[in-house]
Amino acid sequence: MPDADTTGLTVGQVSARLGVTVRALHHWDETGLARPSLRTAAGYRLYTPADLERLHRVVVYRELGVGLDEIRTFLDDPTTDVPGALRAQRTRLTERIERLQRLGGELDRMIDAQERGPLLTAEQQAAIFGADWNPDWPVQARRRYADTPQWLQYAERAASRDPEDWQAIADAVTDLDRALADAMDAGAAPGTPEANRLAERHREVFAAYFPLTIEMQVLLGRTFESDPGFAAHYDTVRAGLAAWFRQIIDANARAHGIDPDTATWR
Repeated sequence: MPDADTTGLTVGQVSARLGVTVRALHHWDETGLARPSLRTAAGYRLYTPADLERLHRVVVYRELGVGLDEIRTFLDDPTTDVPGALRAQRTRLTERIERLQRLGGELDRMIDAQERGPLLTAEQQAAIFGADWNPDWPVQARRRYADTPQWLQYAERAASRDPEDWQAIADAVTDLDRALADAMDAGAAPGTPEANRLAERHREVFAAYFPLTIEMQVLLGRTFESDPGFAAHYDTVRAGLAAWFRQIIDANARAHGIDPDTATWR
């Protein structure tokens, strides 16, 4: 056993010099990966320059993403093809970097979608949603609904969509508007099977934005009739459509045992 005058670097000194935790140094000692050559009379670890060199190599390999067992092989097995193993590790790191870059791009899209809704230029929005579309509407919706689970769901969907996806959604909405107008013209009364099917079709189409319960749909129906922007949209499709649409939504809710007068956003 070395005496108390034995010189070397303590665990704390090595930790500070190499930027690794004391816990990691203890673990490497216990597993035999990098043991200190010396001990004080009191049993404290002391690392020699040779120990420090080995530790430095361990740290370098670890930062390159090499596993501890493989590091041990690099250091202790002279037959190991270290260059070949490092090339393989470089390939793995390159693949991981590419995955992380893709994730970074997806995160950027998610952030943008959270902040402004559809990831489309103003020109693309006009081309897809029509000349009367206001690009500020998604921003206004975010101000109103940003703290709701539904806005998060909407943003998650928006982040993964391209112009073709939005065009398909816009086409589905246009087809629904036309079907609503045709049914109203044909005299379909609220509560009839045809009107109820259209109310359910609206929930299916709207699910492109976020899942819509019947109670939530009731509240939206009120907005469709009372909000000037929504009312103008539906009444442009057909005069009186906004009010008729709300009525068929309410009637469909009653058919499902829901009182429209007590509906809440849930």
